[in-house]
Amino acid sequence: MTREHHERAGQPEKRGIDLVADEERTGRPRQLFAVWAAPNVSYLSFAVGATLILMGLSLPQATGVILAGNLLWIVTGVVAASGPAAGTSGSVISRAFYGVIGNKLVLIVTGWLIASAYLALNWSAASVAGIGLTRQWGIPGSAAVDAVVICLIAAVTLLVAIYGYATIVRLYAALSVLLTLVFVVVTGYVLGAVDWSYAPEAPLHGTALAAALGAGFTLIGSTALSYSNSPDLARYLPRTSSLPAIAGWTAFGAYLPSVVFTSVGALAATTLDMADPQAALESVLPGWFIPVFVIAVVLNTVANNGMTAYSASLSIQSVGVRLARIPAVLVIGAIGTAMTLYAILVFDFLTSVNTMLQLVVALTGPAMAIAVTDLALRRNRYRGELLLRQERGGPYWYRGGLHWAGLLALLAGCLASVMWVGTTFWTGPLAMAMGGVDLAIPAGMGVAALVYWGVARALGSIPRAGDGGSASEGSPDDRPHHSTSHDSNGKGSNLCTPTSS
Repeated sequence: MTREHHERAGQPEKRGIDLVADEERTGRPRQLFAVWAAPNVSYLSFAVGATLILMGLSLPQATGVILAGNLLWIVTGVVAASGPAAGTSGSVISRAFYGVIGNKLVLIVTGWLIASAYLALNWSAASVAGIGLTRQWGIPGSAAVDAVVICLIAAVTLLVAIYGYATIVRLYAALSVLLTLVFVVVTGYVLGAVDWSYAPEAPLHGTALAAALGAGFTLIGSTALSYSNSPDLARYLPRTSSLPAIAGWTAFGAYLPSVVFTSVGALAATTLDMADPQAALESVLPGWFIPVFVIAVVLNTVANNGMTAYSASLSIQSVGVRLARIPAVLVIGAIGTAMTLYAILVFDFLTSVNTMLQLVVALTGPAMAIAVTDLALRRNRYRGELLLRQERGGPYWYRGGLHWAGLLALLAGCLASVMWVGTTFWTGPLAMAMGGVDLAIPAGMGVAALVYWGVARALGSIPRAGDGGSASEGSPDDRPHHSTSHDSNGKGSNLCTPTSS
């Protein structure tokens, strides 16, 4: 950790989507390991791993799916490398994919609605655990007590998002160690109850096995593909930071705990009734340790949702809402808290959220494929000061503010993914024709990448030199240049930023 990060940690971050100057870029890519490990040392990983066994897979098959599905964290890592190159948030960088106006339309869905749903999903799970703990402590159950628990968890989460990047880097390093210790203890008790000779009562074969493997891969991979915000957590690194190092530390930080604890969840399901993961895990834990476990579940949710709320606030600014970053955090937090209160106190909304999130991969997969394809076409040469220009005729205005390569690729990728998805709510016609085999991720990502590459080349909207501007603008020269960029508060600032190489 650098001295500058220590000085800023513990102070609210006022910067929004505006450009991070080169002199403010410090740190090393290895810091990203803890940033991504903390939210992925997760209670929900136990539940996801158990689901694979409940689907009828054997332990070796479930392990193979876990190892393969989590490889998609590499995509998250590669996308993160655009942060230091551009010096701004991922929600601004995506203007290169969709155009200034098109990006706003995409962000309303990916940056607001989906982010709010993830906040509600995680807060609901943590709130149920916290509410259960209040009952164990003898606090009488009531709607008021439940609401207080929900609001406290939300408030702590939003505080992390308000304090921002430097605090996240410092805090998550400690949280990753603390959560790992707690979940390692849980793992030890689970391993003591594992049936190592477990085999499904009715082993799957043929099409049924292929369908279960495909659905499991989609379930595992959907988590990694939901983190399109990875550039936000890397943008403070020096522009010269190694792309492989950024991608590697991001991916490894998430991959390692995800694989370990998802595998533990699969092992637990060999003997425990993981239809209720919290009750099942608490059944093998000593009474004194259960409060520690519940607190760890809550802290993990704070870490996970802290990142989500932080990036969602930047998305609000990128759409054009004139809010400073801290008020934007409060807005997205209020939406997520309201959804959580409704889920817990009014209606079983969580079931609806879970069903929706089964289909979210149909959007997040193609979106991530487009981001990686754009990065490859431009050779990761993004110019933050140009990305922040939103006026008509600017370098990312394209035609009418729309980059048709990105929008058509997203639509085509989503359609392909929906045709191949297989869930309890919806099974696509192609998946149905193949006996329920779920190929939503490879179909959606493959189609989106091919369409984006083909249409961008046909339109000439991405220069072959990969200079970061649009073809219609010509190629920016390689000399340092001054421009005026509007920050998150709408104020102009003079910038002198050398072109990255």
